[in-house]
Amino acid sequence: MSTPAAAILGCAGTTLTRDEGRFFADAQPWGYILFARNIDTPDQVRALTADLRDAAGRDAPILIDQEGGRVQRMLGPLWRDWRPALDHVRMAGENAARAMYLRARLIAHELYAIGIDANCTPLADVAQGETHPFLLNRLYGDTPDTVAAIARAVAEGQGEGGVLSVLKHLPGHGRATVDSHLDLPRVTAPRADLDAVDFAAFAPLADLPMGMTAHIVFDAIDPDRPATLSPQVIGLIRHQIGFDGLLMTDDLSMQALPGPIGDRAARAIAAGCDIVLHCNGDRAEMTEVLENCGTLDGPAASRAGAVLAARRAPAPLDIDAAERDLASLLSGAVYV
Repeated sequence: MSTPAAAILGCAGTTLTRDEGRFFADAQPWGYILFARNIDTPDQVRALTADLRDAAGRDAPILIDQEGGRVQRMLGPLWRDWRPALDHVRMAGENAARAMYLRARLIAHELYAIGIDANCTPLADVAQGETHPFLLNRLYGDTPDTVAAIARAVAEGQGEGGVLSVLKHLPGHGRATVDSHLDLPRVTAPRADLDAVDFAAFAPLADLPMGMTAHIVFDAIDPDRPATLSPQVIGLIRHQIGFDGLLMTDDLSMQALPGPIGDRAARAIAAGCDIVLHCNGDRAEMTEVLENCGTLDGPAASRAGAVLAARRAPAPLDIDAAERDLASLLSGAVYV
């Protein structure tokens, strides 16, 4: 079996065409990611995830962004619709960690049932007064200790459900005042403030299996490059925060990153990212990414192997009891 490419890729629609299957068989991405364009019914998603793994010729990880609120790819009535995370944190009050654990456990149950085994959450970004509205209500709180505790609960809930966690957005996106899907955020806060707040929330979560970088410039560390492309920031993630899991980029096609898509891939790998994420399913862009990201080898291959070894079958779950407990913690308001 060939060595996987250092890439996680998206597919175009709800079914895998024969041509796409051949492309992925040749490309050998390490994993895949699904979006709303790929989601119709549970049976359809089960068939798609099986076909994607068949194309790879192995049990490739399949990721999704199912946070809740505006970032959820699976919606009602076939799946649960979730309020934004910060709504539930505020509703649960001192029971927020338990409520978010139950929420994550129920989300994982739905993901695992259709062949998805990794979720791009929890977020350990700390909410600030200036946090952009696109991100704000996706967060868990405004202090590092609170955020880290709730993020740990989310990761534990997902793990109990057989779903791996992707910690994001390293080393901290909370101070961004623009949406990195559209523009490059620049943070001018002093290093001492970043150390005490932004980076401090991620350090207690450094043992999680996967993490995602932020497309954001920190003037106090590297004023010339966004974190995803910065050896200095990747070094901080590895050495100060202590994260030693598989480090992936946020989506390379986001407008925060400069230059052609292939150059973005090459620079991210050169900066120290283990693997690149490309989400939109565009064949020409994926080809360019694959020509520049290389294959998984060395420490990156070891980290990827550790991720696969960490996968577990779900623990038993009494769904009715979990829903009742969560409803009680949220004063009866579980769904949007």
